[in-house]
Amino acid sequence: MHLIISWILSTLAIIVTAYILPGISVEGIMPALVLAVVLGAINTFLRPILIILTLPLSIITLGLFALVLNTLLIMLAAAIVPGVIIANFWWALLFGIVLALVSAVLKNLGDSKH
Repeated sequence: MHLIISWILSTLAIIVTAYILPGISVEGIMPALVLAVVLGAINTFLRPILIILTLPLSIITLGLFALVLNTLLIMLAAAIVPGVIIANFWWALLFGIVLALVSAVLKNLGDSKH
């Protein structure tokens, strides 16, 4: 049950973030649901491997490369999911930052209800 609630909150965060940012387009609820699953899978399986492989670069850039890596993974997810359009790298970067903030707010609202 927790997984379904987390998936729905992630989908809601994606929809809210896409609504806020004009450079992001999510064409309906279904692409948002799929994007939530794809981002979850990428962050679970691919991101840890890439973080380890790019650790020297992250150390040199004082962790800023992690933002670049996150942005590239968001662009990859958008390329995989039909109905999701991200205008460019900078919109994807902003999408990642705003999505993290919106997700944190929604998670805190969900936790305060219990």
